[in-house]
Amino acid sequence: MTKTNKTLKDILDVILYENPATQDEIAERLGLTRRYVTRLLKPLIDENIVKRSYILDLKKYEEIYGDEDNLFSNDHSASFLIKGMLQNMADHVSKQLKTAFEALINGDKEKAKIAMEMDYATNNMFEKLRSSVETVVSIDPSTQFSKTLIFNEIGYDLERIGDYCDHFSKFVLNEPNEINDEIMITLKSMYKSVDKMISFSMDAFLKEDLSLKGDIMDLEEKVHSLQKKALNYIAIEMAETSFEDKEESTYYIYLSRLVKSFERIGDICIEIMDTATEFHKNIPRSTVPRSFRDDR
Repeated sequence: MTKTNKTLKDILDVILYENPATQDEIAERLGLTRRYVTRLLKPLIDENIVKRSYILDLKKYEEIYGDEDNLFSNDHSASFLIKGMLQNMADHVSKQLKTAFEALINGDKEKAKIAMEMDYATNNMFEKLRSSVETVVSIDPSTQFSKTLIFNEIGYDLERIGDYCDHFSKFVLNEPNEINDEIMITLKSMYKSVDKMISFSMDAFLKEDLSLKGDIMDLEEKVHSLQKKALNYIAIEMAETSFEDKEESTYYIYLSRLVKSFERIGDICIEIMDTATEFHKNIPRSTVPRSFRDDR
């Protein structure tokens, strides 16, 4: 991709995702001169691909320019742009989980605060994604409406994972008690498993690698096995604790919540995998709750 086309792609990204009101605003956001922005946009404005209100008509862009200069790699459709947003969001959520869990391992309150701040970014990324999906649907009536809205579902799933990450950060900030070695070792194994599940499920959706389903299901089984192991350790510790010690009782409740958070993240990854199958193969997802299915 030439430097000029890379700059044009950046300009179109700003138009699609940030809804600028003027060319001055586009130029300021990208550190360009207004004159340069005008020169690059003029052919697209003349062809009515970019409207005067700075809305990008993706369908018309594709009809006229096709794959010319490979502007958006091998697929410059709206779905490609939104998939890029989802990939960025998935990478961010994985970093958020890693940051929150490292804070738990080290009892690092500053890192826990950083992880919680990352959750605000996760929420903002979802809002931008949702806005972009709505924009694509509004400017391209030929879009497959139901499939396009699935992008919102995946974004919402990632936002939910971000919410569960907060449980680890809040535990570090609010609980003075340390986690014993046996439980921590089990939690570390759960973290490694769900981290892979996030990566695999997003690859299944974004890269159409549906062959990963078996690996994801195996990891889910491992997470459930580790969950039982961790809850058993917690139950043993609770049995040795006085019922009158309310602080200790609260500690075990919140510790159990951490274990449950890993299970929930794993379940969300299975949902993403099921959605990927529906999206790419048009195989409807089951309406039977997962807890009642034979394949669980």
